[in-house]
Amino acid sequence: MPRNLSPRSAAPIAGPEIPLHRRTIVWFATVGALLTVLGLTLSGSEGEGEPQASANAEMTAAVAPMDPPPTPVAASAAPEASIPPWTEFRVRNGDNLSLIFSRAGFSDTDLYRVARASDGRSLRRVYPGETVAFLADQESKLFAVRHVQSPLLTTLYTRESDGFVATDQVREPERSARNVSMTIDSSLFLAGTAAGLSDAMIMELAGIFGGVIDFVLDPRQGDTIHVLYEELMLDGKRLDDGPILAASFTNRGETFEAYRYTDLEGDTSYYNEKGVSMRKAFLRAPLDFTRVSSNFNPNRLHPIYKTQRPHRGTDYAAPRGTPVYAAGDGRVIEAGYTRPNGRYVFIQHGEQFETHYLHLHKLKVKKRDRVKQGAVIGTVGSTGAATGPHLHYEFLVNGVHRNPRTVYKILPKARSLPKNELPRYLAAIQQPTQQLASLRNAQQLAVAE
Repeated sequence: MPRNLSPRSAAPIAGPEIPLHRRTIVWFATVGALLTVLGLTLSGSEGEGEPQASANAEMTAAVAPMDPPPTPVAASAAPEASIPPWTEFRVRNGDNLSLIFSRAGFSDTDLYRVARASDGRSLRRVYPGETVAFLADQESKLFAVRHVQSPLLTTLYTRESDGFVATDQVREPERSARNVSMTIDSSLFLAGTAAGLSDAMIMELAGIFGGVIDFVLDPRQGDTIHVLYEELMLDGKRLDDGPILAASFTNRGETFEAYRYTDLEGDTSYYNEKGVSMRKAFLRAPLDFTRVSSNFNPNRLHPIYKTQRPHRGTDYAAPRGTPVYAAGDGRVIEAGYTRPNGRYVFIQHGEQFETHYLHLHKLKVKKRDRVKQGAVIGTVGSTGAATGPHLHYEFLVNGVHRNPRTVYKILPKARSLPKNELPRYLAAIQQPTQQLASLRNAQQLAVAE
């Protein structure tokens, strides 16, 4: 039996009891010591390589809460409904709207519905070179029609709830100022062509000076012409000729000037530097000719019949197809064909004057037509009793043949602007007058050098 080393009646020895208020402090101290030891251990193992870091990362990942799974995304969004493209057709010779609609896959009923909306617009008639485009909806039914009449005008017909509605889309061209100087070597036409002018602008230039210049007798080699005009531009490209703003023609030392002017009544015409109209009652010559082949001669020997017959007019030699113009305003009293005259046109100008045009290749007017000065009435030819292409031109005053080249001396004078409007006109032409003078001076200096 083991011995009890404690004395009798003595209590066993016990450790000192820690007060309650100090137990919490002791616990925190113990935990703090453990964390310090753990921190030293971790800091000492930082240089041991990636495995420890990887392990710590795996431990952190295991402890951290997992993120919710991402929302699934569709592989590709649903494609948007594609808009059908316009289908375009160019109008050809012989086409009509029914044929074009049929070619596009639409019926005459569709055509009727669109035409009802045109309200007098152009879709009722189409011309070669224009374009008509169609747009269908998702059900292949006609939704819109686009009619391009020119680069400046497009009409759009769009389907609405109560039918098709027409809308005009109008574009305005830009106007660019241009000038050109030229010297005549043989003819106005060749000089203008060499200077880069279009045929239409050359003819307009001849029309402006046609009342004061006889392009048969007057022009001489070395005559100079200066022109200020506008060129119409669209999207940076040349679209068409604009109007001639001013021009000067120096013939044998005498200078003629013409300025475009719109008067107080809204009428636009050309006047000289004094306000006198350039438009005379009759053109001095009714075409752009290359040479005069036969003059007015009452005792001429006819080249075909070989008999002495009076030549009651003037023959203007020109290439076949050259335009022939009405010398003045009037009414066509005869247009047809006879063996001696070939194809011909007779025009009555008021009560006193009458002009005849013979040996034409084609007629552009018919009997009883009314014509304006400068209107094309036919083209040069050699029909009838003619040895080559030329225009035979006659001028009658009160039924009597007069020399077409000198008759202008007895013709009515041109009108002038009213005196009260003259200051406005002179102010309007001040700038173009200076520009023409500058062009003339520049050309004189160039010739002198």
